[in-house]
Amino acid sequence: MKKNLSTKETVAIGLMMFALFLGAGNMIFPPAMGQAAGTNVWIATLGFLITGVGLPLLAVAAIAKAGGNLQELASRVNPIFGIIFTITMYLAIGPFFGIPRTGTVAFEIGAVPFLPESMNTTGLPLFIFTVIFFSITFWLALNPSKLVGRIGKVLTPILLVLLAALSIKGIITPMGSFADPAEAYAPAPFFKGFLEGYLTMDTIAALVFGIVIIARVTERGVTDRDIIAKTTIKAGLIAGLGLSLVYLSLAYLGASSVTALGDLSNGGAILSGIANELFGSMGMIILALAITFACLTTSVGLVSACGEYFVKLMPKVPYPVMVGVLSLFSMIIANMGLSQLIQFSLPVLIAIYPIAIVIIILSFFDQFFKGHSQVYAGAVIGAALISVVDGLAMTGMNLDALHSILSYIPLYGVGVGWLLPAIIGSIIGFFIGNSKASSGQNTQRKAS
Repeated sequence: MKKNLSTKETVAIGLMMFALFLGAGNMIFPPAMGQAAGTNVWIATLGFLITGVGLPLLAVAAIAKAGGNLQELASRVNPIFGIIFTITMYLAIGPFFGIPRTGTVAFEIGAVPFLPESMNTTGLPLFIFTVIFFSITFWLALNPSKLVGRIGKVLTPILLVLLAALSIKGIITPMGSFADPAEAYAPAPFFKGFLEGYLTMDTIAALVFGIVIIARVTERGVTDRDIIAKTTIKAGLIAGLGLSLVYLSLAYLGASSVTALGDLSNGGAILSGIANELFGSMGMIILALAITFACLTTSVGLVSACGEYFVKLMPKVPYPVMVGVLSLFSMIIANMGLSQLIQFSLPVLIAIYPIAIVIIILSFFDQFFKGHSQVYAGAVIGAALISVVDGLAMTGMNLDALHSILSYIPLYGVGVGWLLPAIIGSIIGFFIGNSKASSGQNTQRKAS
C-alpha cells in the first residue's frame, strides 16, 4: 500500500485541478472587474480572491474529508435530499449548462473573430465547431486515469504559457494608467469584488470535480482516507495559487486597459481588445488558443466527473457509453447558443449555490454540533427560502411584492440575503437536535 504521493505527483494533480477550474468565465470576469474597479482594483481583487479561490478551496477540502462523495456530504441534511441535490448539481454544472457552455464560449471567443460575419448567422460553424470540440472532449475523458498526464502535464503548461505571454507583455508595456472606479466599485470595492467571485460558480464545480480528484489520488495507491484528504488539499492549494496569479494579472490588465480601449461592455470584449492591443492579430490567436484550452480542460473534467458519478448511480451502463452520451447531449445543447443556455440554466445555479455554500461551511463545524442533521436541514431551509426566490426571479417571474418584503433582510440588496436565514435556521436546528438527543429520539451520524 502506497502511503503518500511524491511531490511531483502532487504538483501534477494540482496543475490538473487548476486547469479544470480555469474555464472561460474565470478569464472573463477578472478583466471586467479590473476595468470597472480602476484605482480600487486591488481591494476589489482581494474580495474576488476570497470567493473565487477561497470558497472553492473550502469545497475541495470538504469533499476530500467526505471521501470524494458529494452525495454523502449532502446526505447529512437528509438521505433523500442527498440524492436529489447531488443529481441536480451534476446535471446543472454538467450536461445542462456547464459542459455545453464550454463549447459555446470557446466558439464565440476562439472562432467567431476569425469567421466572416455572414457565416455566423447560419449556425453551421457552431455545429461543426462543437462536433470537433466534444469529440476531443470525449477522447480525453474516455480514460480518466490518464487525466493527470493529459491535462496536468500537457494542456496546463500550454495554457500557462499562453496566459503568461499576455500578462508579461501587459506588465512590461502598460496600456495606460488606472481610471477612476465605476459607481459600483466606489463605495465598497471589496464587497463588490467579493460578489463577483461568488458568481464564478467555482464552488459548485469544486464539489463536482471532487470525485475526479479523489479517484486520481487513489489510483496511485493511496488508500488511507486522511492521507487522501491531505493530498487533495495540498493539490488544491497549488491550484489556488495558480488561480490567484491568473486573477491578479488579468485584473491588472483590465484596470490598465481603459485608456487604450475605453469602457467596454463585457469581459470577453475587454480580453479580446487587450490581446489585440498587446500583440495585434497574433494576440487574437493567442487569446483564441488560451480560451479554447481553458474551455477544453474544464469540459473534460466535467464530463469525466459526471461520467464517474452517473456510472456509480447506474452501474450497468459502461463508463465509455456514459461519457459518449454526455458528450453528445452536451454538443446538442451547446447549439442552443450561449445566451439561451444562460437564460435556461442560470436560475437553477442561483438557487442551489447558497445551499452548497451552507453545506460546505457546516461540514467544518460538524463536530461542534455533534453532526445533528437538524442543523444542516435548518440552515439549508433558511438559505433555500431566499435562493429559490432569487432563482425564480432570474426566470423573469414578477416577484416585486415578495422582493419588497425580503428587502428588509440584511444584505438582501447585495445578493447575500440568504445568509441570515441560514444562520437562524442552523441555530433552531441545533436546539431541536439537542432536544431530541436528550430525549433519546435523535440518531446521530458519526462526525467526520
